[in-house]
Amino acid sequence: MSPFLHRFATALGLLVLLGGAPALAHADALRIGIIGTGNIGGALARLWVEAGHEVMMSSRHPERLQPLALELGERARVGTPREAAEFGQVILLAVPYAATPQIGRDLAGELAGKVLLDAGNPRPERDGPMAEEARELGAGLASQRFLPGVRLVRAFNAISAHNLRNQAHRSGEKLAIPLAGDDEAALEVAARLVTDAGFDPVIVGPLATAKRFDFASGISAQMPTARELREILGL
Repeated sequence: MSPFLHRFATALGLLVLLGGAPALAHADALRIGIIGTGNIGGALARLWVEAGHEVMMSSRHPERLQPLALELGERARVGTPREAAEFGQVILLAVPYAATPQIGRDLAGELAGKVLLDAGNPRPERDGPMAEEARELGAGLASQRFLPGVRLVRAFNAISAHNLRNQAHRSGEKLAIPLAGDDEAALEVAARLVTDAGFDPVIVGPLATAKRFDFASGISAQMPTARELREILGL
């Protein structure tokens, strides 16, 4: 296949995946709704805007995000979580894990059928007993229960906000971002956004395998490259 046909086929695949021509309205740029724009969400908003995507950042206090949106420019805006869920072709969920079930209930209609990157980590000291249950099951399978109807990918939960800000697009081997999901096309979108953010995606397997890089696994502290992560996990 010629390079032109390969690019055309890739673009056509994303058109089908994300619902038609509006998905690629600006040079293959995606609309990304960020629900929970704290340290992780804010860092990724910056990286994705720099890569040419459009983002809507949201939180319980969206007015506090306006200075960041002004700094990032015309491809960034702010809104409520519901507005971000409506806006995004792809959703990043980066909230304290205890909020995940409520988001799944409140925004079920807006999130239905969308690729959702779940960056939350169950932390019992913060999130209570539900986090203990989620850790035992594995956050991938737990989030799947809390967020029915989405095309779920576990992503960006095994890296610190500090490293998102300071290690993106570094020279040499890049830091790895492990991914897990049951939807192959959703994993492709997630891998693209990992690459656009300046990291190397490593697809670990289906959602059940996300437990291998949950917060308690210690993967984030090791800061592995893609090659090192594959060695650690035996991929």
